[in-house]
Amino acid sequence: MQPSPPPGRRPRIMLIEPPFKRLYHDQASLVKFPLALGYLSGAVLKWTDWDVQAYNADFNPGRSAITVDNVTRIRAGLNRYLRMLEDPAAPVWAEIRSAITAFNPDVVGLSAKTQNFPSAARIARIAKERNRGTTVILGGPHATLSTVDALDCPDIDVAVLGEGELTLVELLKALQSGAPLDDVAGIAWRRGDRVAFTPSRAYIPDLDELPFPAEAAPRVLRDFESYPADAFGYVFSARGCPYSCTFCESKAIWSQTTRWRSPANVVEELKALMDRGVRYVYFDDDTFGINPRYIQELCGLIETGCPRLAWGCEMTVGVVKERSIERMRRSGCVRINIGIESGNDRILRSVKKGHTIEKAYAAADICRRNGIEVGAFFMVGFPEETEETLRDTLAAIERIKSDVIMLSIFTPYPGSELFQTCKDLGVVDDDFDITIHNHQSPENCFTAFIPPERFRELVGEAAAIVARKNGRGRWRRLVMMVLHRDFRRATYQTSHFLRSRAAAWSERFLGRRLLRTS
Repeated sequence: MQPSPPPGRRPRIMLIEPPFKRLYHDQASLVKFPLALGYLSGAVLKWTDWDVQAYNADFNPGRSAITVDNVTRIRAGLNRYLRMLEDPAAPVWAEIRSAITAFNPDVVGLSAKTQNFPSAARIARIAKERNRGTTVILGGPHATLSTVDALDCPDIDVAVLGEGELTLVELLKALQSGAPLDDVAGIAWRRGDRVAFTPSRAYIPDLDELPFPAEAAPRVLRDFESYPADAFGYVFSARGCPYSCTFCESKAIWSQTTRWRSPANVVEELKALMDRGVRYVYFDDDTFGINPRYIQELCGLIETGCPRLAWGCEMTVGVVKERSIERMRRSGCVRINIGIESGNDRILRSVKKGHTIEKAYAAADICRRNGIEVGAFFMVGFPEETEETLRDTLAAIERIKSDVIMLSIFTPYPGSELFQTCKDLGVVDDDFDITIHNHQSPENCFTAFIPPERFRELVGEAAAIVARKNGRGRWRRLVMMVLHRDFRRATYQTSHFLRSRAAAWSERFLGRRLLRTS
């Protein structure tokens, strides 16, 4: 497994985000520099002598109109996705094969969630077909939550478990020197006919030590010149989530102990992004704002250091407090996404959300009173969902005072608590196929109490309500901003509206075209 670069050449690693959106539609694209690739690239450059290339294989230069959340509601999108996975001659795989050949890496590192693991496995096969001596490493949630199943793929050599930066650095040094992998904490690999695990790695205590993800992008990112500035506008201020939602396993990656970057370090990164032309930043924290004192300090530094920056985040209902929200608004916050999930309190208790639907309404009202756009996440089809509880969610979607609704269909990802619940209820069996299930898949139905045909009818009702609500309200928000001379937010709101309308028009045209040709 030891890399063998040609004499005189430094060893090379290629870090790849596998395609997912692109498999659903040829116009779809992940127009984002994935933070995982950014952090890992920076760590490799800072702490090793390896050359590195980051490759977002889900980025389609010049094509960004279609979003997978909408396309996957069209069954033709799912059919195309399945065809692309099974067709080794498809253009996307030819592109990836060409990219790997051009860089000629000694190691290929794949970052995969459960939904794009089949795509990662296809890339692993491509890498091995090109050169059997290439070491293939898998990281990300799927490697951590489904390690043994992931290593059933014969083309994957090593799995990196949990937080990956320091583990990858140590693993590359071991591969380079020929040292035994047993000494590298936080990995698993095939040893004969079994999977060997090393002890878990301690979490990084000081996140300020990590390089900024976008810092090395001009040097390492394939197709860098094709990315718009806002593709780099994603930031972590903290890692770790103290909550216990049963459908989410973020804690398996980052732990339930929250670690914060210093506010000064975060603002230094924000300034660097603004210097690159970024004008809107989204905090990708699992939940922003759980420490009110930290929020006050961070927002004060943003207000003074980045006065023209607009930003958004995701928050849980319980941390939405008037004082914090007002401070966030003054520092440039224009959008807060709130994880509500269900309109039924029994379902909320069963998935351990820690709030009631009335508290969710109140949280949305606080944000709106402070002039901040509200996005509301809802999810239908939990294992204990009944038609009555689902209709409570439809009613909540109608009632909530939000600007945008994001609707998902529950998916039992292996390793999550609800995956086992689904097995206990008999709605998931040993033949569960992760290739056809994601949060908008028309194949999803994992409730034991609603027949699949009826469930899909109810999901159709929910989708219609969401489409209607999302089509209203943006102009009202824009008028209010202009009346209050809130031009920074008005500019953001206008550009966001025009982008969303362009995406909807393109999707309508291209979706119909796809249906005609599939």
